[in-house]
Amino acid sequence: MTSLVRLPAGRRALVIFGLLTLVLMFLPGTAFAQEGEAVGVPEVRQSGNIFVHIITSVGIFWIILLPCSIWLIAICVLLALDLRMAQAIPAGFVDDFTDTVNKRKFKEAYDMARGDTSYLGRVLTAGMARLQYGIDDAREASMNALEGIKSDKEQKNNYTAVIATLGPLLGLVGTVFGMIMAFIELGSGGTPNASKLADGISHALAVTLVGVGISVPAIVFNTYFRNRITQLMLEVGSVSDDLLTQMYHNSKKPGGPMPATASPASMPSAAPASR
Repeated sequence: MTSLVRLPAGRRALVIFGLLTLVLMFLPGTAFAQEGEAVGVPEVRQSGNIFVHIITSVGIFWIILLPCSIWLIAICVLLALDLRMAQAIPAGFVDDFTDTVNKRKFKEAYDMARGDTSYLGRVLTAGMARLQYGIDDAREASMNALEGIKSDKEQKNNYTAVIATLGPLLGLVGTVFGMIMAFIELGSGGTPNASKLADGISHALAVTLVGVGISVPAIVFNTYFRNRITQLMLEVGSVSDDLLTQMYHNSKKPGGPMPATASPASMPSAAPASR
């Protein structure tokens, strides 16, 4: 419990959400199993409770399908926390940074960006470290940092695409397995029992249904997060370029040479140089 409290707020929310998901997913299955034992499977089917039939039909394939569904939920929660606007461009940061630069407090502006963990702060820090070599070098460094952030989020989002692809394939495995069992029944000799064949096929199709049920939301979330990543990176890139340009032109204004605040190595020597 103590280790859970020490986690960052985003990670703690992810862990709590995952635990709640496990509870919510296992409790209905336990209730369905108890209901099936009490009234018998034929009576459950007659009452129209198809969910019990689906849960019991998947059987051993839950070993693969359940972790996939939990992993999908965990990735979606993690990306939802990472792709917030407050995580990309904090409220008030742009105004505070602009005001500091306009006052020609370049070292304070650099410390402000370096101490901020948002995407904009990280991109600005990389760009300002190269600003003393020209605005073009600064822009290239900031874009490289932005591409690194974008690549990290896209790699996480790729897991949703993997789950979207695996869902139907895992369901197909269950269907093929059920069909094999049905054909074994047909080839066993004698008059085949149509009721048993229909029951076996329905069990097989239930696995496919669950696989597709996992795949559909995975496709939706993959598309949403892919567009969200593109949108946020464009906004961060545009704002960081404006702030770097503003800082560069402010450093060129009359009133002294351009301070060596863009390079972390030259930070301690910036104050003596201004005497």
